[in-house]
Amino acid sequence: MNKSVTTPLRQAGPPSRRTILKTGAGLAATAAFGFPGILRAQSDVIQIGHLAPMTGFLGALGDYAVLGIQMAAEEINAAGGVTGREIRVSSEDSINPDTGATKAQRMIERDGAQVLLGEISSATALAISQVAARNKKLFIATGPRSDTLRGSSCNRYLFCSDIPNTVMVNAVGSALKRDEMVDGKKFYTLTADYVFGHDLLRAAKAFFDANGGELIGDELIATDVTDFSPFLLKIRQAQPDVVCANLAGNQVTNLMKQYAEFGLPFPIVGFNLNTADAWAAGPGNLSGTWPTVWYHTLEVPGSQKFVEDFTAKYGKLPENHAWIEYISLKMLAQAMEETQSTDSEKIIDYFESGAKFDILKAREAYFRGWDHQLIQEAYPFTVKPESEMADEQDMLVLGEAVPAPDQDLESIYPSAEQNPCQL
Repeated sequence: MNKSVTTPLRQAGPPSRRTILKTGAGLAATAAFGFPGILRAQSDVIQIGHLAPMTGFLGALGDYAVLGIQMAAEEINAAGGVTGREIRVSSEDSINPDTGATKAQRMIERDGAQVLLGEISSATALAISQVAARNKKLFIATGPRSDTLRGSSCNRYLFCSDIPNTVMVNAVGSALKRDEMVDGKKFYTLTADYVFGHDLLRAAKAFFDANGGELIGDELIATDVTDFSPFLLKIRQAQPDVVCANLAGNQVTNLMKQYAEFGLPFPIVGFNLNTADAWAAGPGNLSGTWPTVWYHTLEVPGSQKFVEDFTAKYGKLPENHAWIEYISLKMLAQAMEETQSTDSEKIIDYFESGAKFDILKAREAYFRGWDHQLIQEAYPFTVKPESEMADEQDMLVLGEAVPAPDQDLESIYPSAEQNPCQL
C-alpha cells in the first residue's frame, strides 16, 4: 500500500480559557476557545457532532470520551483553529441505537455538523453510520470494536479508530500462547448479549480453533445483568481450564468482583477491557491477561505529555477512551488542514491515501484504504499482585506492543480475504 508521509499532529500548549455548556438531560459540551469576540458567524465555525454513551453500562467510559475530545478541541482552537476557523464540538448522550441515530440526524440537519464523531457501543455506532451514509457525512467511530462494522456493515463514510475484536483476541492470545494456556485447554466464556459480544465470541472461537483450544461452554449475558452467581455456579460445575470474559462496560467490573468473592480456582482472562472498568473492579478483584488499545503508563513522550496535561486539567488520569477521542479529533483536524476543506469526500480521500498520524504511540498509524480501519499497535496487560499496588489505578502492567517493532502492523488485523468489507 502507498503511504504518504504528512505533517505530524500539532501539539499546542494549554488553552487560555475553556467553556463547557450543559443543556437538556444530556451534556452538550461546546469547545470554542482562543477566538476573540463573544459570537462568531456560523461560516467561521467547524461544527462537529459528538455522540457518546453518558448513561447506562457504558456511561463511565462516555464521560472520559467527552473530556478527551473537549481537551483536543481546546488545544486546536488555542493554536489557531483549523484552516483559521474555530472548531466546535457538541457532545450528547447517545443512550441507545435509536436515540443515537435520531440525534445524529438532528446534528446534521439542525446543527449543521460537517462531521460526526464518537460512540462506544457497536450497535449504536452501526445505527449512526447508516445515518452518516444516507447524508454523505463522514463518521469517525472512536470506540466500537465489532469486526462487523469494519466488515459486512462497512461503508464509504465510516472510519474506525479503535482496535477491532480480532486484534483484541490476537493481543491477548499471543500472551496466552506464550504462557501455554491455549493448546489442549478447555475454555468457558461469558459473552455480552449484543452485537459487540456476539462478534467478539466469533473471533474468540476462531482463535481457539486455530490454536488447539476447546470451548466447552458459553453464556450470553444481557447488558443489564448485575448478578453473575448463576453463571459462576455453572462454571464451577463445568471445571474449565480457563474462563474467558467477552463482556463490555461495567459487566466486567461486576463479574470480577463476584468472581473474586466466589473464589473459583480457574484462571480468568478477557478479550475486552477498558481501564475505567478495570479500576472500578478494585485491587484484589481483577486478575488475568487482557487487551488494551492504550494505557497511561505507555513510555512514549507524546503520550506522557498527554497524561500530564489531562491530569493537570481534570484532576485524574485519562482512561483509554479519553485518549482515543483526543487523537481522533487531532487526526480529523490534520486532514482538514492538509486538504484545506471540511468536505467529507475530500477528507475521506485523504484518509484513504495512507496518510500517517502521530497517535502518541511508538509507531505512526494510518487508515487502511479498503476497510477504513486505523492500523496501530495494541497491547496485552496483566495485573500486579495486590501487595504491589499503590491504588486502584496502579493495578495494571502494560505488556510489549503487538505486533513487535520488526513486524508489519497489519499482521494482527483481519486480511482482505478474512474481511467481507466492500466499500
